[in-house]
Amino acid sequence: MPDGHGRQPGRAGRKAAGELEAQVMAVLWAARAPLTAAQVGERLPGELAYTTVLTIMSRLYAKGRLTRRREGRGYTWEPVRDEAADTAGRMFSLLERGSDRQAVLARFVSELTDEDERLLQRLLQTGEER
Repeated sequence: MPDGHGRQPGRAGRKAAGELEAQVMAVLWAARAPLTAAQVGERLPGELAYTTVLTIMSRLYAKGRLTRRREGRGYTWEPVRDEAADTAGRMFSLLERGSDRQAVLARFVSELTDEDERLLQRLLQTGEER
């Protein structure tokens, strides 16, 4: 079971796959253009093996979060959706999996800051999309 930092016990310095996926996605969103696995690896914190970066990107591709295009002997990769759309899609997917949608939404709203609650109310009233 991961500790509070996403690491597995007995694996000093290793990050959980979800944390690496988030870091890869952040690099690709910041780039605003397709990157190779080597370019992503160069921009990630720490020193990860090329094969580790490629594995994470392949998993994100299999999950439908990245697209890839053949470039020479390898690929260039880019996110399918921008960060806001990707996060909203994952939030909706989690909501769909819950057995009590009302309880999940009620808990979510109860955890919002006052500022976020006002923002959500405004968005619901105006139908505005940012």
